Amino acid sequence: MLEYKPDAVSIPITSITSDSRQVKPGSLFAALKGAQSDGTKFISQAKQSGAVAVLCGKDTVVAEDGIVVVKAPDPRRALAHMAATFYRSQPRHIAAITGTDGKTSTADFFRQFWHRMGKQAASIGTLGILSGSGEELYPGSHTTPDPIELHRLLAELHEKKFEHVAMEASSHGLHQHRLDGVRLEAAAFTNIARDHLDYHHTEAAYFAAKSRLFSDLLPEGKTAVLNQDDDKYPQLKAICDKRKHEIIGFGKHGGQFQVIRIEPLPHGQRVGLQLFDKSYLLDVPLVGAFQVMNILAALGLVVGCGGKLDKALAVIPKLQGVPGRLEQVAQLANGATIFIDYAHTPMALANILSTLRPHTKKKLHVVFGCGGDRDKGKRPTMGKIATTLANHVIVTDDNPRSEDPASIRKAILAAASGAKEVADRREAIYVALKALGAGDILVIAGKGHEKTQIVSGKKFPFDDAEVAREAAKELKLVA
Repeated sequence: MLEYKPDAVSIPITSITSDSRQVKPGSLFAALKGAQSDGTKFISQAKQSGAVAVLCGKDTVVAEDGIVVVKAPDPRRALAHMAATFYRSQPRHIAAITGTDGKTSTADFFRQFWHRMGKQAASIGTLGILSGSGEELYPGSHTTPDPIELHRLLAELHEKKFEHVAMEASSHGLHQHRLDGVRLEAAAFTNIARDHLDYHHTEAAYFAAKSRLFSDLLPEGKTAVLNQDDDKYPQLKAICDKRKHEIIGFGKHGGQFQVIRIEPLPHGQRVGLQLFDKSYLLDVPLVGAFQVMNILAALGLVVGCGGKLDKALAVIPKLQGVPGRLEQVAQLANGATIFIDYAHTPMALANILSTLRPHTKKKLHVVFGCGGDRDKGKRPTMGKIATTLANHVIVTDDNPRSEDPASIRKAILAAASGAKEVADRREAIYVALKALGAGDILVIAGKGHEKTQIVSGKKFPFDDAEVAREAAKELKLVA
C-alpha cells in the first residue's frame, strides 16, 4: 500500500475526480468525507467504473485488489497538490484576495488594471471567470472553485495566454485546501468582520482560515497587501514578517499606500494618496471610500506582480464598477436613484448605507434580508444597522434556502425598530419604489449580481436590477 508523501508518489492516471459518477478508466478517485456526503462509500463504484487509484484518509479501509491506494493524513490537501501536478501549467502572475468584503471588486480591479496596461488578464470568483475586457469565459458557482476544477481552469487560462490572474480566496476555500498548489505571486487582505460562523463556529477559526493565505500558501518572500486600518493587521503583519513577505500596507493608516483625503464628487471622488512616500491626487469614477480601499488593494497586487506604479495609476480614472456592487440600476423622473449591492454582512451593509448617505438629498431607503442556512447571529445586527443608518427600511426575503423565511425575517425585525416587513422580494421592491420622494436614494441589498433566488432548496429566476427597472416602468415612475 502506498502511503502519501508529497512529491513522492507517481501514478499514471488519465483524470482526477472526487465525484464517483465522473470516474473513467484510468481515473484517480478522491474519496473525500464531507458534511453532506462520504466519498468512501463510493469506492467500490469507482473501481467498477475503471479507477486505477484511490485517494483517501489514513484510517480508511480499502481492499487493494489491483488498485493503488494513496492514504494521506489530509486527503483534501493531498488532492489539491495532485491536481496541481496533474494539470501542471498555471499563469505566471497569480494573485489571491481574502477578506469578508471586497474580494470580488479587488479581483475585478486587478483584471482591469492589467487589461488596460495591455496584458492578457482574468479574474476568478463570485462572478465566474472574466477576461480583461469583462467577457465571461466560464460561469461561476463558488467564490473559490474546488481544487480539481481550479487547477484545470488555471491550465486552460495559461494555454489561452492569460498570464495575469486574480482569484478570490474564500474562508471555506482556504479551510478546505482548494487553493493549495496554486503558485501565488502576491496576496491581499481586505478586512474581516463577522461572517460564516455557521461553518467556522468561532471568529478565531474564521480568521485562522483567512490567515492561511499568508502563513501557508503565499511563498516566502512574496508580496502581502494588507489593510492597515483593520484590527487584525498586527496579527497578519506578524505572520507575514515571519514568512519574510514584502508588506504593502494600505488605508488611512497605510504605511506604503496611505489615503490622505477623500472628497466626494457628483459622479465619483477625488482622492489624495501617499504612495511609497510620493503624493498623488486622483479622480476615482466610483462612489464610496470602500471602493478606494479595494482599488488600493488591487494596485498593491499589481505592483506585487511586477506592474509599474505610474502606468497603473493612469488606469484609475478609467476603472469601471463591478456588477452588483453599488450599481446604479435606475433613476426616477423625480430624481430618486436606485442602487443594488451584494452587501450581505453587517460591515458591508453599514459601509453601503454610510457611503450613500452623503449623496442622499432627502431620505435613504433600504430593502434587504438575510440568507438561510447561514450565520443566524448577524441577523439582528443587520436589522439594527439598517434602522440606524437608513430612514426607511423594508425587511424581506433574501435566499431563505431550506429555512423558514418568516423565522429569518423575525430575527432581523427583533432589532429593527420601525422597519416594515414585506415577505415577497418582488413586492418589497415595488413597495419601496412607491415610497421614493424627490432626491431620495434606495439601495436593494444582499443579492447584487445574482440572477436567482433560492427558496425551499430550489432556484428561481430573480434579478434585483431587472425587477427594479420593471417596477419603475410599470408604476410609471420613469420619464
